[in-house]
Amino acid sequence: MTRTTVTARPAEPSVVARLSALDRWLAVWILLAMALGLGLGRAVPGLNDVLAKVEIGGISLPIAVGLLIMMYPVLAKVRYDRLDAVTSDKKLLVSSLVINWLVGPAVMFALAWLFLPDLPEYRTGLIIVGLARCIAMVIIWNDLACGDREAAAVLVALNSVFQVLAFGLLGWFYLDLLPGRLGLGDGQHLDVPMAKIALNVVVFLGIPLIAGFLTRRIGERRMGRDAYEAKFLPRIGPWALHGLLFTIVVLFALQGKTITSQPLDVARIALPLLVYFALMWFGTFALGKVIGLAYDRTATLAFTAAGNNFELAIAVAIATFGVTSGQALSGVVGPLIEVPVLVGLVYVSLAWRRKFAVRGRA
Repeated sequence: MTRTTVTARPAEPSVVARLSALDRWLAVWILLAMALGLGLGRAVPGLNDVLAKVEIGGISLPIAVGLLIMMYPVLAKVRYDRLDAVTSDKKLLVSSLVINWLVGPAVMFALAWLFLPDLPEYRTGLIIVGLARCIAMVIIWNDLACGDREAAAVLVALNSVFQVLAFGLLGWFYLDLLPGRLGLGDGQHLDVPMAKIALNVVVFLGIPLIAGFLTRRIGERRMGRDAYEAKFLPRIGPWALHGLLFTIVVLFALQGKTITSQPLDVARIALPLLVYFALMWFGTFALGKVIGLAYDRTATLAFTAAGNNFELAIAVAIATFGVTSGQALSGVVGPLIEVPVLVGLVYVSLAWRRKFAVRGRA
């Protein structure tokens, strides 16, 4: 089996130096977007209620628009004719499934009970976050870290299928069955219709995936592959980060008052989340090196393992326990911690990329 190597993307003497101003100062823009969203949510009376009402089927339309704008350019860059090279990589696929659907939920369950034994609502919310595997933002983290776009598309699609099939079952296992069997008290029932999860997958993956696929297919036919990649893709590329920043502003505007009014509770929830993201990303990155994956697929594996589907987690928590519940607050704190942490890990990943390049030339 031919293995993808880092030479698929030419090595550069300084990754950061070649980034655009928008990319290079991404961490700053994201922090400003978070601050703007929190400030708007706190300063504008009723803004969160107005934004919350703009939804269809429990899906926030402003957040959906932002995520679709964010994901479309990246998925338009995917070389769909290369997907078979990913689907034949059994090490990558099996590792992703095991980490996302066995290890990830178990790690979050353990951390939630370890750090929040006296706060059952927040603990339940964290467990729900751990069950919602990422199918949206991971696309852009992976692209910023120069991961394998084709591998990201396949792994995200795989996560989507398992999300529809396994989310409800794992919710019953970790929130109802396991606590009772371990003598941790009465479990909590999580009633999540499969149709709701499927709708989430269709909106946040299906639409941008189809749009990206059709764009590349039609674009290559009309312009040729070289012109499509050299002229068209650079024009739509900045949309991804614009969509990301818009999504962050809307997300934190929706929950700005809740987050800023309970700083101590937010800190309690944030600590296990920080540990979770660190364990999942660094552990998975190390696994990728051990099993012999090239840098690009190692990065993809790590980011798909560490990210979570915050939109699904928040929607499920609100639908099951209410908008003012502790479970919903845990879901909201998820992206508050995940976004800056994974941006930082993008830079860590890029710094380690050169080590892989050196190893590959040895």
